[in-house]
Amino acid sequence: MDFLIGWLAIIPSYATPLLLASLGLIICERAGVLNLGAEGLMAVGAMTGAIIVLSGGNPWAALGGGAIAAAALALLFGLATVVKRADHTLSGLAVVAIGLGVTGVLGRPYAQKTFAGIESLGDLFGIDRGTMLGRIVAVQDPVTIALPLVVIALWWWLQKTRSGLRLTAVGENPAAADVAGIDIQLTQLAAVLASGVLCGLAGAYLSVATSHVWVEGMIAARGWVAIALVIFARWDPARALLGALLFGAADALVPRLQAIGADFPVYLTMTAPYLLTLGVLVLSSLRGKTSGEPSFLGRVYLRQDKH
Repeated sequence: MDFLIGWLAIIPSYATPLLLASLGLIICERAGVLNLGAEGLMAVGAMTGAIIVLSGGNPWAALGGGAIAAAALALLFGLATVVKRADHTLSGLAVVAIGLGVTGVLGRPYAQKTFAGIESLGDLFGIDRGTMLGRIVAVQDPVTIALPLVVIALWWWLQKTRSGLRLTAVGENPAAADVAGIDIQLTQLAAVLASGVLCGLAGAYLSVATSHVWVEGMIAARGWVAIALVIFARWDPARALLGALLFGAADALVPRLQAIGADFPVYLTMTAPYLLTLGVLVLSSLRGKTSGEPSFLGRVYLRQDKH
């Protein structure tokens, strides 16, 4: 029972970075911009957040700083893909290379230095840890508690609001959206910036709230897992929440098994989240075009001049 409670308690902290990044990618790709740069954006957010905390900043300021730094890199990606009409795939891979390269150089002086992060609800509100529910809830932080509300709000915005429907229209049929008076470039740039903010927040959360340390390579392919999670969720925020919990549960299994001293193949078990990711991608490719995929995803829209 202790193993089960401990495992359930840490799943949200492992799921949160994946969910934040996937929500950002959903917004971006709903607008028709294929973003494969999540790994680089998360790395920039993680490094920036750690540097701010190690420089004496507040953990909440660190989360914000990580989001802003990743948004700046995302803006470069947006200018390349939306304004200059560069290939989305190559531009996304370039973002990964830039993000990992920059953080490897600038973050080196701050590597392996532990720091205090965001306090848990138990520390903030003195939640009783004597019950099973108390033990699970007490270790959560305000971010993990607020995320379900964020998912609901994003789903409502995409499905029920005029601006959200306009964003979806740009990703489905930009020509028709253009005729309707929607600014295609502005909409797509805003979506790319939103993806940068959320991916940066995901990376900062990983270093500031989960690990309390910056280590080069700490993103460990979570950006690619987030990309697979978007496909798994069919570009739906509610499905992304369920998928993130599933992926997070697989990722959280290893430290729990290590904590109880279980005799098991560590490296084989560590591959579980990535095997799950590979399975999702294989199943998606077998089905052809994934249900829910924006029709104009990854394609360059060339506006026809009106005469």
